[in-house]
Amino acid sequence: MERIVNDPQEKQWGMFTHLSAFATFVLPVAGNIIGPLIIYLIKKDEYEFVNDQGKEVLNFQITWSIIFAISIILIFAGIGILMLIGFGIAWLVLVIVGSVAASNGQYYRYPFTIKFFQ
Repeated sequence: MERIVNDPQEKQWGMFTHLSAFATFVLPVAGNIIGPLIIYLIKKDEYEFVNDQGKEVLNFQITWSIIFAISIILIFAGIGILMLIGFGIAWLVLVIVGSVAASNGQYYRYPFTIKFFQ
């Protein structure tokens, strides 16, 4: 049975945890990790949902940062640009899907994610 969060504040902070990955447009190198990390550290003890989703977002953002770094290296092999475009679109879609799910109180699990934090 799927768990659903009903507290509006908890859902809102869960959604902000996902959306904070867009901080990468302000801090290009690490904003996608720093944004969610800040919300996670501030709200993890207050809301169980933020604790869970914060770990999920951080795992996803670290995994995809590694993927983007590999793609940048592969620019020299000729396929990196296509990889960056494809992975960039996938990243954007997945962050939006995760944000919408969290705003609905659903515990979202990103696909293709290495579990650094349990």
